Amino acid sequence: MRTRPLKVALLGCGVVGSEVARIMTTHADDLAARIGAPVELAGVAVRRPDKVREGIPAELITTDATALVKRGDIDVIIEVIGGVEPARTLITTAFEHGASVVSANKALLAQDGATLYAAAEQHGQDLYYEAAVAGAIPLIRPLRESLAGDKINRVMGIVNGTTNFILDKMDTSGAGYSEALDEATALGYAEADPTADVEGFDAAAKAAILAGIAFHTRVRLDDVYREGMTEVTAADFASAKQMGCTIKLLAICERAADGGSVTARVHPAMIPLSHPLASVREAYNAVFVEADAAGQLMFYGPGAGGAPTASAVLGDLVAVCRNKLNGANGPGESAYTQLPVSSMGEVVTRYHISLDVADKPGVLAQVATVFAEHGVSIDTVRQQGKDGEASLVVVTHRAPDAALSGTVEALRKLDTVRGVASIMRVEGE
Repeated sequence: MRTRPLKVALLGCGVVGSEVARIMTTHADDLAARIGAPVELAGVAVRRPDKVREGIPAELITTDATALVKRGDIDVIIEVIGGVEPARTLITTAFEHGASVVSANKALLAQDGATLYAAAEQHGQDLYYEAAVAGAIPLIRPLRESLAGDKINRVMGIVNGTTNFILDKMDTSGAGYSEALDEATALGYAEADPTADVEGFDAAAKAAILAGIAFHTRVRLDDVYREGMTEVTAADFASAKQMGCTIKLLAICERAADGGSVTARVHPAMIPLSHPLASVREAYNAVFVEADAAGQLMFYGPGAGGAPTASAVLGDLVAVCRNKLNGANGPGESAYTQLPVSSMGEVVTRYHISLDVADKPGVLAQVATVFAEHGVSIDTVRQQGKDGEASLVVVTHRAPDAALSGTVEALRKLDTVRGVASIMRVEGE
């Protein structure tokens, strides 16, 4: 074993960063044995230097992250500060000064991963980011290494623990959205401002990363169609149960049937209870991968939290340090296919539509005519009526999303349709 340690600098020492530092200290001997050399925490950049950080010597703390990454003797930078800037500049500066980078920054990777890849390649350094998607679940490395010889056609998953906790509580307890969100907040699963989670921004960033790796093409955050789950109601869950389904906020990345384009989207969807993702409970994450040769694969585990995310960071640290010792590099960007990203309107899917209608003869015929005019075939219809009011639930066959959206807009204009109570896609069949 080499006795000179590999020097590691940590950018950020919050929930994840502090766990990374703790594990590096408590598991130092094991890490050294696995890497082939000891690793030394050589500096920690923070915003609040006066905060007590147990187990981290005060002399390692600095507020000057730029000076830390420019030192020149750092072998690996671990970036867990998040956000686009200054993280992007700090990472590219680290590459320029001879350090490889381990990052958990999904927002930056989704928005401008190409810049980071290019800088890493230019300076002969590694960029690893297992912790950016699905916490402790080994997912990035299997996609870009274990399945590198296969053709991936679809990646569909639950990649946000907060939203899954909320929807699970709505499903199992009958709670409304606000009540379930309050419970998630009280238990620490939801932030004081949960917008990034419940509106799908967090999941969309992860979808962009997954699609780029799976399909060997550049997919940016702006390419991902996104809908939040704040409009999901207890009535939606009741309707889903009648169909033998539940509701999940899904990130779905697909290759077109002809292989000529890809799509990436995030939205709530009904999925059959028989699908493996339907049984994912609480704040857990799971990703379902479909490939030509490997078939169907399921990755499941805790998708957030200090210790689980730190586990993924440390796994990357071991890999990057091994590469440093061997004078080698891990996989870089693979975007050789350069496939276009299709719009949501071109996605072929199914709809579950709940309508409030007048309870009188001819309504169903009018509704059916609208579907026919837009080329959308109806699978099932369920109708209930009382005292001049009625609800009509229509489940469609598969059709382009644009045709389904056009159908809904036309339905809103019918005099006999008093409101569109709910619209939800049906997936996983």
